[in-house]
Amino acid sequence: MAKLSLRAVQKLTCKKRDAWWTVVLVDPVATRMLIVMARFNFITPNGVTWAALFVGLGSAGFFLKGDGLSLAIGAALYHLSFILDCIDGKLARLKGNGTVFGGWLDYVFDRIRVLFCALALMGGQYLRTDDERFLLAALMVVFLDMLRYVDALQIYKMRMSMRAKIEKVTNEQRQAEPPVEEATEAAASPVAGPEAPKVQFMEDLLRENPEADAELLKEQTGTGQVVDLHAQFRHRFPWYLRVRRALLRSRIRPHLISGIEFQMFVFIIGPLIGHILMTTLVSAVLMGIFELIIMYKFWLSTRDFTAVMAGLNVPAPSAAGTIAPHLHRGRHRHGRTAPDRAFADEELLNPRPDDDPGFQPYPQPYPQTYSDPYPQTHPAAPAAYGDRPAHGHEYQQPGEWVHDHQSRHRTQVQPLYAAPHTHQPQQHGHPGE
Repeated sequence: MAKLSLRAVQKLTCKKRDAWWTVVLVDPVATRMLIVMARFNFITPNGVTWAALFVGLGSAGFFLKGDGLSLAIGAALYHLSFILDCIDGKLARLKGNGTVFGGWLDYVFDRIRVLFCALALMGGQYLRTDDERFLLAALMVVFLDMLRYVDALQIYKMRMSMRAKIEKVTNEQRQAEPPVEEATEAAASPVAGPEAPKVQFMEDLLRENPEADAELLKEQTGTGQVVDLHAQFRHRFPWYLRVRRALLRSRIRPHLISGIEFQMFVFIIGPLIGHILMTTLVSAVLMGIFELIIMYKFWLSTRDFTAVMAGLNVPAPSAAGTIAPHLHRGRHRHGRTAPDRAFADEELLNPRPDDDPGFQPYPQPYPQTYSDPYPQTHPAAPAAYGDRPAHGHEYQQPGEWVHDHQSRHRTQVQPLYAAPHTHQPQQHGHPGE
């Protein structure tokens, strides 16, 4: 590989905006190490990722000892591990040999390093002091680190989904309703004209032109449609753009306390100054505040997305598969009139064939007529057990009076299975004898 200058390597490998810890304390060292490592072909980005993991596990071993010197060595090794973690991405961008698997490996190894270092650092202090607060601190560090990166990935996925939906709806509308002038020109000229301008997003324009004003960029962009999914946030906090421009001049992103700064405070600053619990608590609170700000900004962005979709005249979602309105209201509520109740009951008891083609009504629990599957061919049972009705006759419930047409007497039907009658012995003489 040809020899490159430090400025060229920084321009090719460093991000346009990054965490302030990376910009100030990592990139000046990482770019100089990268110039040397890029000369050797056997050094690959995945190999550097593995090296960062092993160095991080080494720092965890020193954290576990818990004494002052071991904590200082562990902090230095953790910083070196993070530098190597940044070099693997820079090396992939410089040589152009980055892979999807390498990105996944980098992410997983980062979580493993944080897990082992948190357990070793807090566990070592617990073994030396028997202070149970260090165990809670270990759980808090692991939980917040996982929450930060999972939330960041999910928000990024939702933003990409909103942008894809806006682009899809806009393209469908342009294909369905072409302008009259373009249709006339297309009919007159057999040569196909230029493609329709694509949808542009304000965040992309501001990323490419960080010093420009949002409204000025929107006016200068004459082609296509400019969609702003952060309009409400900038309207509520107009000073945000000024702070953002000032930070971006030094490549520092506005998210000042992110997962990177949280790790550095816990695993470097805390062990070096000797106040691990206090440093962990302060950094956790600061990162939580910035995470809440990001969630609030994302919520405002979803409201902007809803307004943009409404401006595109997107039809309301279909009601298929939803619960009918009359089923949301119970019979105990008096807001529904009698005709509505009758209509709802009629729909429930008699559904239409297209609602449920396989629906079959339940049989009546008590049939009106009783049919004996085994007709009588022998004399009837004694009257003490009750007379069975003839085949096809109505079945009478026990205790009902039946009119006999032949004898012209009314007889009471006895139950088929009567409870046994307890026979009391007959007493003779006077009571008490």
